[in-house]
Amino acid sequence: MAQPMLYGRRGEKPKTLPAAVLWPSLLGVALATGTAPLAAHEAAQLSTIEVRAQAENLQGLARSGSEGIVSSQRLAAVPLLRPGEVLEMVPGLIVTQHAGDGKANQYFLRGFNLDHGSDFATWIGGVPVNAPTHAHGQGYTDLNFLIPELVDRVHYRKGPYYAEEGDFSSAGSAHIDYFRRLDRNLAQLTLGGFGKHQGLARTLLAGSPQAGAGNERGQWLYGLELYRNDGPWQVPENYRKLNGVLRYSEGSRRDGWSLTGMAYDGRWTSTDQIPERALAQGLDRFGSLDPTAGGRSFRYSLAADWAAHDAERHRKGSVWLLHSGLDLWSNFTYFLNSPANSDQFRQSERRTAGGFQWAEARFGEWRGLAVENAWGVQGRVDRIAPLGLYATQARQTLATVREDRVEQRSLGFWAHNEVRWNSWFRSTQGFRADVWSATANSNLTANSGERSDALLTPKLALVFGPWQRTEVYFNYGHGFHSNDARGTTIRVDPADGTTTVNRVAPLVRTKGHELGVRSEILPGWQSTVSVWQLDSASELLFVGDAGTTEASRPSRRQGIEWNNFYALSDWLALDADLDWSRARFRDDDPAGRYVPGAVTTSANLGLSVDRLGPWFGAFRLRHFGPRPLLEDNSLRSRSSTLANLRIGYRLDRQTQLQLDVYNLFDRQLSDIEYAYESRLAGEAAGVMDRHFHPGEGRNLRLSIIHRW
Repeated sequence: MAQPMLYGRRGEKPKTLPAAVLWPSLLGVALATGTAPLAAHEAAQLSTIEVRAQAENLQGLARSGSEGIVSSQRLAAVPLLRPGEVLEMVPGLIVTQHAGDGKANQYFLRGFNLDHGSDFATWIGGVPVNAPTHAHGQGYTDLNFLIPELVDRVHYRKGPYYAEEGDFSSAGSAHIDYFRRLDRNLAQLTLGGFGKHQGLARTLLAGSPQAGAGNERGQWLYGLELYRNDGPWQVPENYRKLNGVLRYSEGSRRDGWSLTGMAYDGRWTSTDQIPERALAQGLDRFGSLDPTAGGRSFRYSLAADWAAHDAERHRKGSVWLLHSGLDLWSNFTYFLNSPANSDQFRQSERRTAGGFQWAEARFGEWRGLAVENAWGVQGRVDRIAPLGLYATQARQTLATVREDRVEQRSLGFWAHNEVRWNSWFRSTQGFRADVWSATANSNLTANSGERSDALLTPKLALVFGPWQRTEVYFNYGHGFHSNDARGTTIRVDPADGTTTVNRVAPLVRTKGHELGVRSEILPGWQSTVSVWQLDSASELLFVGDAGTTEASRPSRRQGIEWNNFYALSDWLALDADLDWSRARFRDDDPAGRYVPGAVTTSANLGLSVDRLGPWFGAFRLRHFGPRPLLEDNSLRSRSSTLANLRIGYRLDRQTQLQLDVYNLFDRQLSDIEYAYESRLAGEAAGVMDRHFHPGEGRNLRLSIIHRW
């Protein structure tokens, strides 16, 4: 009986199947468990570029043209200004910042201003990063605890087509995991400067000692990072970070278990976005209108995972616990609402959360056809107390706008069926059922309450090929994002305690479809093209800065993506990701139909040199296109094009020097731009203006890296 498996039953020889039948069935095994279709002994004989070419080639594996893997080899080759830029290796995803570096990044993808992470689900080491009902923003995704050098791979998916992906994944998702062990220990020292502020220093120590005498299977991974940075700002950022990870594992991701602990603590002073008119009044681009803005955050997590497989099935499960906190002082409107004290406010939360996952895939036959049936269940509980918004001045509390205690619960069940109908056609059909409930206790009794909701979302993927190293994909699916629990129970505006406010639905449905092509055009040239559309029932959003809910209209996003990787030789590679999208509200309104902040065009181009004698390097060019800032498109952001360069030299087999140059051409650009009303000191009233956060000028970081 032929089955799509890697291993035969006990006592049998492994079965051999045609590649066209075998590889699609390995998606649930190879990708979901984090293994790559490249054996370790093969990797040792190949160059970094050759390893990347094989590790990232998902032909015969992926269920859509926009699914992929970012390999550790790719991450190691590119200069990253911030840890969150690991996600910028996901084609089409832009990662930037509008405040201090200790705050979560701002993300853009597929016509979305994802804010700090809404509609893009991120997991690290089996623990979800998106924080629902967060003090600052729904789905808040803070990646400052990520250590890029320890990342094994990033498995990304785009669109609501995957039954395994739940809340926040309508635009896409990324599952990031660390290595189980490092081949060699690592010590790294990085120093950098920004003109008169010579304030960057980073040390990293990581390794994998043997787990103990006589225990050949046990593996340790540890990493400890110390970081400080003042940045180019006139008010030094004074960002201090202490970050660590410790993992013990046995076996592999497909057949073994691990226990992983992570700890992070960060503190910073931030330079928030400033209005353009302030420059005419003498403020420097890197100046500040409130030198006491900033924050502090911490995050501690513990996660355990287990996996096992045999000839008939594959099973995996995980549990996780998380304790985190944030205090964030911001001032975006300056003196608009409070001319006497300024508009500074503090958002604060303390969160304890826990969750689990279980998934099982069974392989078999149905009327002579290779079949995979998979199902899973996911759950989490978040307890956030206190969860507050406060009016402050120079970080001193003046008044409580609102303070809540929230418990939020979610449970999801999913299932899919994959059928290999013949040598050139396979289909995956599935669904997902989610149940959500929350209890909010507010300092304003009128805003307390309980809400619940449930949603059923279908999924479908059709894959044709391969023909001449080419596959064609059609995807259709429904997804959703949750709204802040406080917005589902709110009745009155907390600013005055009397104005009636409309509540929002807990779960908001999205619907998307996509047509994709994946091909190896020439030997070594991998290319994918995707044409997609995504509808959202509502752009509902809890506005944490104001403590109220802002409801918006249904929207539609459409776009085209073209992604390429070309290994010209075993030491030289090119990659190019080009993206265009269009975002519009579907309902007519005098205000206009443009979605403010929606990204329209982006490009990420790169050249990697693996070895040129003892030399290596990389060049990256990132283009972030203009966005409408108002619904009538009367004001648009400027585009920005940023070039980064890496030059490295291997002193010997163990030690190398590495120089990273960010903003190589020292272009004056904005990390991000907004349009809203603000009031500066001395102004009689608020003024509508363009507000921007400047991108850093040219800066250099020199690293010495030693492995043993």
